[in-house]
Amino acid sequence: QVQLVESGGGLVQPGGSLRLSCAASRIIFSRATMGWYRQAPGKQRELVAAITTGGNTNYADSVKGRFTISRDNAKNTVSLQMNSLKPEDTAVYYCNAKSESAIVWNSWGQGTQVTVSS
Repeated sequence: QVQLVESGGGLVQPGGSLRLSCAASRIIFSRATMGWYRQAPGKQRELVAAITTGGNTNYADSVKGRFTISRDNAKNTVSLQMNSLKPEDTAVYYCNAKSESAIVWNSWGQGTQVTVSS
């Protein structure tokens, strides 16, 4: 079973920073594009950032310049460094692994709450 273990969520003031981390199995991680999604109340889940096994990244326009996604292939983890946080960033953040092969699959973490508020 694919297991995505998330950590790092919490409460932070506007302008502050948080770092989210997600770990997967070595075999799955080595074959998957890793991404962070978020879902705020009343809104659809949206892609925040993604990174391929080759290190190519993609960001939502709303977080460009503030968030940085990275992966550590030795530790089988993907991280999302979130700086200059805004109240609009408040959401449940989900880790995702998506296959980079002809076999279509994806796996989701349980989600971690990020709240940006004074």
